[in-house]
Amino acid sequence: MPTTLAQPDARPAPVASGTRVNDFSLQVATANGSGSQTANNVLMRAIFQMGVPVSGKNLFPSNIQGLPTWFTIRANRDGYVARKRELDVLILMNPETAEEDARAAAPGTSVIYEKKLAVERFRDDLLLFPVPFSELVVKVTTKPEQAKLRKLIANMIYVGVASDLMGIDPAEVEKAIAKQLKGKPKAVELNVAAMRLGREYSGETFAEKIPCRVERMDATAGKVIIDGNAAAALGCLFGGATVCTWYPITPSSSLCESFIDFCADHRVDPATGKASVAIVQAEDEIAAIGMVIGAGWAGARAFTATSGPGISLMSEFIGLAYYTEVPAVVFDIQRVGPSTGLPTRTMQGDVVLCHYNSHGDAKHPVLFPSSPEECFQMAGEALDLAEELQAPVFVLSDLDLGMNNWMADPFTYPDRPFRRGKVLDAEGVERLKGVWGRYKDLDGDGIPWRTLPGTPHPLAAYFTRGSGHTEMAGYSEKPHDYVKNVDRLARKLETARRMVPGPVIDDRPGSPLGVLAFGTSHQGAVEARDRLAAVHGVSLDYMRLRALPLAPEARAWLERHERVFVVEQNRDAQLLTILRDECPDLATRFVSVRQYDGLPLDATTVVEGVLAGLGREAGTAPAAAADGGAR
Repeated sequence: MPTTLAQPDARPAPVASGTRVNDFSLQVATANGSGSQTANNVLMRAIFQMGVPVSGKNLFPSNIQGLPTWFTIRANRDGYVARKRELDVLILMNPETAEEDARAAAPGTSVIYEKKLAVERFRDDLLLFPVPFSELVVKVTTKPEQAKLRKLIANMIYVGVASDLMGIDPAEVEKAIAKQLKGKPKAVELNVAAMRLGREYSGETFAEKIPCRVERMDATAGKVIIDGNAAAALGCLFGGATVCTWYPITPSSSLCESFIDFCADHRVDPATGKASVAIVQAEDEIAAIGMVIGAGWAGARAFTATSGPGISLMSEFIGLAYYTEVPAVVFDIQRVGPSTGLPTRTMQGDVVLCHYNSHGDAKHPVLFPSSPEECFQMAGEALDLAEELQAPVFVLSDLDLGMNNWMADPFTYPDRPFRRGKVLDAEGVERLKGVWGRYKDLDGDGIPWRTLPGTPHPLAAYFTRGSGHTEMAGYSEKPHDYVKNVDRLARKLETARRMVPGPVIDDRPGSPLGVLAFGTSHQGAVEARDRLAAVHGVSLDYMRLRALPLAPEARAWLERHERVFVVEQNRDAQLLTILRDECPDLATRFVSVRQYDGLPLDATTVVEGVLAGLGREAGTAPAAAADGGAR
């Protein structure tokens, strides 16, 4: 006989044999605009507060309210946070997708669903938990003014049901609600009541529990939950950025919006009450990058954030910054293209676009963060590199990293001064009088000295021109002047190899095989690597590339391996193409493993791609194509 829960019971239920503890993927299917994001974040944060490594990924539509959206929570005691292709728990709240979601589920999947959806009509091999959410929500929204909130509050009832069926401590759920709705005591009270009602109904109704349980661990102590865009915005703040210009575009907008919020708290002159930064929402992306270049020319640390379509529009101005050697930082939060593509899906599709951006001969440093910690760190590094190299620097994040919630270590406060590079003051100009020219290489590294506008010396001024110019910044269309200039720019990129962030390497002695990943492909690659070793006996060395151009140690790692599986999220193997361009003598060693369906990379795709590349079967799972075909 089920027991009625008068109050939430925080005592852990006995764990049945065969139950998976702290190792599951839970997906909530709702409609866009239904208010489910708050409930989903509460569920994820409660698991995090129980000390279990967790991550959340939101799959949402790009156009109008009411279209389907899915939120996936991955919990794993070993710290794996990549998307898991195989779902363990489904919560179905959307009539539009309920049948499709149920039919796509693996046998044995646990399904919590609105009773009216009658999921039992579609499958008889699922573990079903029907709940009359639409009836229950009326019990906690009894006041007339609360009736319009019922769609929102029903979401918190499924949080209560899931917490009961999966052993999530209700005290942690209530704490997560209070944090999510901070400053709104009435909303907290109403949502807590809905959560408790869900737990009570579940306890009274379901004798059987979901065979995926949450038990306390101590793997999240001291960590935070944050998205990559907010982390990058903090990095720009601590990195000394004083100019931000942008035009809104998914999925980059929240980076600049977060920077605005941080500056409102930390970049206001206490004497005047005015902001000490310049933040401009431009009329378009072309104007945004133009303002960044103008600010960089004047000596400010400036950045913009956009996505692939914005990079396309910015290309001519980026070429100007490259050729005139003006610092600029561009955050590209990549999405699926070309054209509008799938603007709310993730991709690593702008690698070639950014590295070779602009017409003519041009190459740019590109940084690849793989975590919120690196979004923070690389924001500051990009601002330093742009000034040191006097060049545009790209930071290639993506929608998965930028907009989703990630578990992260607290960010380290910068412990060194900003690196401004070769900037001459009046004394420096005097010292180099008769030797210095704006585009003259005095040190052999390809990087000239520059002055800033207003430097108080009669020889400090020069003409900044995007047309052909001499070492002294004079106009020239002479072929040898152009060749000399662009050869020096190429030499500067060679210097950048020793300045960009080096790769992270983890080798297993004696392995002739390697797997290379970058950005958010890292999470799926490391999980796949462990699975390949444990299940298939395949030992792989690992390198995570953090920047282009290739650092010397990255080239040396490639040379040490007979075969290298290059994992990326785009159709055309863009990074592999660049590697073949940079290392033509190693070209036959590279094997592409790709996923380009707009979903975050999962470990299973990498496992299948590596096994296919080795001519081996992946068991009962369908093998990926030998060149890493789309999944």
